[in-house]
Amino acid sequence: MDLAFERISARLFNQPHLYDPRKAETLVRQLGPRLTGQPVSIVNGQGGIDHIAFANGRPSAGLIGDRLGRAYDGAERSPFMVIDGVALIPVEGTLVQKGAWVGSNSGETSYEGLQTQISRATKSAKVKAVVFEIDSFGGQVNGAFETAAMIRALSKAKPTIAILTDYAYSAGYLLASQARQIILPEFGGAGSIGVVMMHADFSGKLEKDGIKVTFIHAGAHKVEGNPYQALPEDLRDRWQAEVEAMRDRFAEAVGLGRGKRATKAAALKTEAQAFDAKDALKLGLVDAIGDGQEAFAAFVKEVNRST
Repeated sequence: MDLAFERISARLFNQPHLYDPRKAETLVRQLGPRLTGQPVSIVNGQGGIDHIAFANGRPSAGLIGDRLGRAYDGAERSPFMVIDGVALIPVEGTLVQKGAWVGSNSGETSYEGLQTQISRATKSAKVKAVVFEIDSFGGQVNGAFETAAMIRALSKAKPTIAILTDYAYSAGYLLASQARQIILPEFGGAGSIGVVMMHADFSGKLEKDGIKVTFIHAGAHKVEGNPYQALPEDLRDRWQAEVEAMRDRFAEAVGLGRGKRATKAAALKTEAQAFDAKDALKLGLVDAIGDGQEAFAAFVKEVNRST
């Protein structure tokens, strides 16, 4: 396995993710054969989905010290578009913790870039309200809850709305749920309030190929979870407890953002299911089904009428 694939494996496996399972399945199907050199079997798969963010070249993007935001401030530039006093912040594609850009880039949106935009939208006197345009199947855990908390704080200070141009699943829904309102299209979807973690076991292939991997290590747990040995039951149990705790935190955040419309208990009851528009509305995961452009125009009009 070359260095590039080792880096990919380190990010993909043995890490909790806030991906919709169909997106996770697609990643495994695409990368698995390249990482292993063999076809990959997925047990109990739901059917992968190929979801790529819009290739709109939005302005370039900034954690500690807010380097990215300071760069925008120094250039006296706004990190988001403002239309009649309403800031528009896009959340598209795979969500990652760090990325030196604002908005979407190569199919990804970084929490770093979102935090830069949210903090400035909160402080700017020129911004009366904020629209989050969301189309994402989720992404990394690291940075997700911090970004959600920032959106929740912003929503207490200024009117916010999440307009789904297609889907908001897993981490995408976590962020959407912190806005005051959520609108999604007739054939969109929302939910997947859960956490997924994957472990690759290459031991069978190595044995077949006559390859034996020997670890020389200090510390009983130093190499646990490695891809060249079967996953020990005690480690699997620990990881299961970890993702259960994260799911509980996810549901709690949804409850904080949605209030009585979708409580923590209701969020947990969904068992991480992804819902179509009608069911998402029925369950209180969203507030209305409608055209995104019309919703945006109505929101801008209402914000300016009331101010």
